[in-house]
Amino acid sequence: MISFEEAELRVKIIKAMAHPVRLMIIDLLKDKELSFSKICEHFDLDKSTISKHLLVLKESGIVSSKKNQREVIYKLEIPCVLDFFECSTKVIKHNLLKHQKIMN
Repeated sequence: MISFEEAELRVKIIKAMAHPVRLMIIDLLKDKELSFSKICEHFDLDKSTISKHLLVLKESGIVSSKKNQREVIYKLEIPCVLDFFECSTKVIKHNLLKHQKIMN
């Protein structure tokens, strides 16, 4: 069994991902590094809002950034978080199948 302290650390990471925009940013960065401006192109949100979401992801260690001339470039620091996406998709499919069986 994990310790309470380890559970708290895991919760911090899970909370960092627990927002649709942040999940979408992680998905955008799964195959490539992107500049802040390229990330912003995918959302109909203020740049300050996107910046705050990126900060949450950076503080949790999920993404990192570097300056490249005038742009800030973001990359997925720990790609294994994508395994969480795959697992959550399996849970969704399982729940749908279970619900369909109940309805039949």
